[in-house]
Amino acid sequence: MGELWHGGKIYTMEEEGGVVEAVYVENGTIVEVGAKEELEARYHPKQFVDLEEKTMLPGFVDSHMHLIGHGERLLRLDLSACTSYQEVLSLVAERVKTTKQGEWIIGEGWNENNFTDRKDVHKRDLDDLSRHHPILLKRVCRHVTLVNSYIFEKAEIMQGRKDPKGGKIGRDQHGEFTGLLYEQAQDLIAPILPDIDAAYLTKALQTAIQDCWQYGLVGGHTEDLNYYGSFQKTYSAFTEVIRNLPFKAHLLVHHEVAHEREQYENTHYIEFGAMKIFSDGSFGGRTALLSEPYEDAKETNGVAIFSHKELAELVKQAREFYMPVAIHTIGDLSLEYVIDALEMHPPKAGQRDRIIHCQLAREELIRRMKKLPAILDIQPVFVSSDFPSVIEKLGERRLRYAYAWKTLLSAGLHCAGGSDAPIEQVNPLLSIYSAVTRKSFVDENCYVPEERLTVFEAVSLFTTGSAYAIGKEESRGKIAGGYEADFTILDRDIFHVKEEEIKEINVMMTVVDGEVVYKK
Repeated sequence: MGELWHGGKIYTMEEEGGVVEAVYVENGTIVEVGAKEELEARYHPKQFVDLEEKTMLPGFVDSHMHLIGHGERLLRLDLSACTSYQEVLSLVAERVKTTKQGEWIIGEGWNENNFTDRKDVHKRDLDDLSRHHPILLKRVCRHVTLVNSYIFEKAEIMQGRKDPKGGKIGRDQHGEFTGLLYEQAQDLIAPILPDIDAAYLTKALQTAIQDCWQYGLVGGHTEDLNYYGSFQKTYSAFTEVIRNLPFKAHLLVHHEVAHEREQYENTHYIEFGAMKIFSDGSFGGRTALLSEPYEDAKETNGVAIFSHKELAELVKQAREFYMPVAIHTIGDLSLEYVIDALEMHPPKAGQRDRIIHCQLAREELIRRMKKLPAILDIQPVFVSSDFPSVIEKLGERRLRYAYAWKTLLSAGLHCAGGSDAPIEQVNPLLSIYSAVTRKSFVDENCYVPEERLTVFEAVSLFTTGSAYAIGKEESRGKIAGGYEADFTILDRDIFHVKEEEIKEINVMMTVVDGEVVYKK
């Protein structure tokens, strides 16, 4: 005997506007949907769940995030709400007062584009706060880190040192190190970073999953396996935590540890996905690789993490492991490199590659992508966070194919929606709002309105889109017979509210395999 869910607006997401009266669930699987009386007579449910006029959707799944990193952001000094550099420094100063000398102070999420006082940051400002603590502040994109002189000295990064391959050490107009480390230059301090133990990983994952639940997320496609000491230690933390906190974790596998993947089996809650590769950086750090120089920094067109040839070799390596690839690419030249590599080394039949972010394209690149067995992992909330500052970096003329979600969908490309948490807030309703309105969180203006999505298209990114991205379109992402009973229940009908209300919708309940894991 199972459960009959009824009494609300139940959207199946099989087609726009498609609703059913009731859903009958047994052992975590949807058996049938339809009229309440008919299902009740046919199955004699043991339990009835009244939705009390709330709205039920298939469970939201974030198609691109860093789950442990999200937990870390919640546990660390959060700088994401700072609107001035002085506010950042004040928060660090307060933390210095309560931290023993020699212990690390780590902050997350600063974004100079939101600062009202000054945009340039420098290690001398951190040095003024303390020369007796290692201070490390990650920019919101995580492609840039600001550290103090204590860390430079411990890591033996001496003045005059050349930039490492795929990275850059920030310098001011006098040639002095600014304390900014871009892309692979962040690896220079890796040997001195504090050890990460199993207890830390467990706490970060527990914190992250419980936070995801309150935003209606039943799962996420996450990339964490190469940053916390070892593949085995990180994977063990996932198995330990998810044993007690049901969450459908699809793990991308960083190319540096892809050879270890074959030692582990997929389970219902933890499965392995594509080989993750970084092709370039971010617009915020001006490290996204562009085909032409940045509008506001003509001396650079970004950073290629790998050369054109090296990227193709990594894709070839993935094929030797019988893996699809998931490649981070933001700039249009980087996207060109990626497409070249995917065309040169296609995946085996039935596999789907993933192009992550795809924030700047060109018309001919979109035509080429249409011929690839590839999914685009897009982050709609980037529109609200990055505009208007991205216009300064790209210029007006390149906006036609920047964050062009409608164009990509209209071209017939399959898209899935993610947050890139901890880069952005994990709440999928914020992403849906951004996709529908394209309004900036900074000035509330709508940017490139012709690229707005319908609410159905936006919700699809986090339901059917995320399922399709991992080949689960026949078992996840819809409310239909035979599908997994993953539900997100909202306090109002997302398809019949004003656009501005979308970001104010509350998640009332999150259900994984028929089990209520969160209730407001």
